[in-house]
Amino acid sequence: MTPGSAIMPLCVAVPLGGAFLTALLGRQIPRLPDLLGALATLGALLLSVWSVHVVNVYGTVVYALGGWQPPIGIAMVLDGLTAFMLVTVNLIAFLVAVFSIDYMERFTDKWLFYTLFLLMVAGINGVVVTGDLFNLFVFLEVASVASYALVAFGTEKQELEAAFKYAVMGTVASLFVLLGIVLLYSHTSTLNMADMARELAHKGGGNVTLLVSVLFLMGFGLKAAVVPFHAWLPDAHPSAPAPISAMLSGVLIKALGVYALCRVFYNVIGITPEISSILMFLGVLSMIVGVFLAIGQWDLKRLLAYSSISQIGYVILGIGLGTPLGIAGGLFHLFNHSVFKSLLFLDSGAVEYSTGTRDLKKMGGLAKKMPVTGATTLVGAISIAGIPPFSGFWSKLIIIVAAVEAGRHWYAFWAVLASVVTLAYVMKVMRYAFMGTLNDTWRHVKEVPFFMKVSMVSLALLCVAGGLLLLPGLQETFLTLASGVLSEGTQYAAIVLSEVQ
Repeated sequence: MTPGSAIMPLCVAVPLGGAFLTALLGRQIPRLPDLLGALATLGALLLSVWSVHVVNVYGTVVYALGGWQPPIGIAMVLDGLTAFMLVTVNLIAFLVAVFSIDYMERFTDKWLFYTLFLLMVAGINGVVVTGDLFNLFVFLEVASVASYALVAFGTEKQELEAAFKYAVMGTVASLFVLLGIVLLYSHTSTLNMADMARELAHKGGGNVTLLVSVLFLMGFGLKAAVVPFHAWLPDAHPSAPAPISAMLSGVLIKALGVYALCRVFYNVIGITPEISSILMFLGVLSMIVGVFLAIGQWDLKRLLAYSSISQIGYVILGIGLGTPLGIAGGLFHLFNHSVFKSLLFLDSGAVEYSTGTRDLKKMGGLAKKMPVTGATTLVGAISIAGIPPFSGFWSKLIIIVAAVEAGRHWYAFWAVLASVVTLAYVMKVMRYAFMGTLNDTWRHVKEVPFFMKVSMVSLALLCVAGGLLLLPGLQETFLTLASGVLSEGTQYAAIVLSEVQ
């Protein structure tokens, strides 16, 4: 067994164990859920950071569950893309767990929140590490079901309605994915993704691959909230508690949607010019539709929800370009968006925590009473708008340059236009919420508690320092390794199966 291969099951087992202990003891010991939530996510984060080192030293690592070697047994695969996603997911999960220590005090059954939260994290990590297509579906469902319950956690009419819509559309997406897996299994007689890629290369896909590609585009497209599959997101994100909004937008739609889409199309089925063109078109469509719907919103969290649709479009565009630079830009923006959108959702939660409203028209001058929230919101706003030298600028620039290099000049134009409109709506947030004269209604408002500020400041610092990932050394050990996995395409099969042998 390769040293470090045990990281993969531990990334699932640690948050899953935390969820079990929280459900068992959390009701009897009031502060235990906070402690277990923070420790479990911190443990998963440390394992994720160590996984980057393992990949850099040993290359692709395969873990055979129960000692049964794939393709017969179930395998977990750790490569550059897996390590990249694990760090992204667990970094956000840890900071969200810290934020929740104070934020969730206003909710009853805090132990239940952490149980569902850690279950969702375990499911997301499972999706990322698995090398088996059916187990990808199982972990996807674990994360999805937990997220349905968390959206409805407030149990108000609005939350329950949004959770119902989210659950219905999420179930439809899961059915598309499951049907695609069934068809691939019937064609290849295997569920191991590397073995499936080898069989598809040997037999050829034909009409089966075409049908499966359509099913996966719809299924994972729904999970990623790509236009026109986005209808559930504008209700689900605003209705959920702020920490869950941050998780949904920051990592859930990326792991269950974008990551799964990339892994299946690049490493299993194989990317084709037709699929690449569809991904680019859906990316630009999401980018433009999301940004223009966002600018008309006055509900702060709903504005950020539409913004997520727009920003995920940049990621899909970069990955759809299929060039090494485009893929690197798409993955870099995925990481950056996880950071600055999680920050903005936590900031919106801080505003609602202190004022009790999300309506921008009722705010004004809050920076005078909430300087930390105001400053971190400004950092997140500038980063999402792509203003240098913040992190969002670098990833957007790479995607635009990649589009120009690939001869997709119109796509580059739309990316620039969307960024300009993004600047307009984030300045709208700053103008109406934090600048101007303080509304008399908020003269007694206070800044949020300590742990909420710790998370917001930490994410703001990551927005400022995000561009450092492009420095030589860091780029090769983190970003380039991840993009290289997709650039290698179906060579994934040979790499993974050689590790098994």
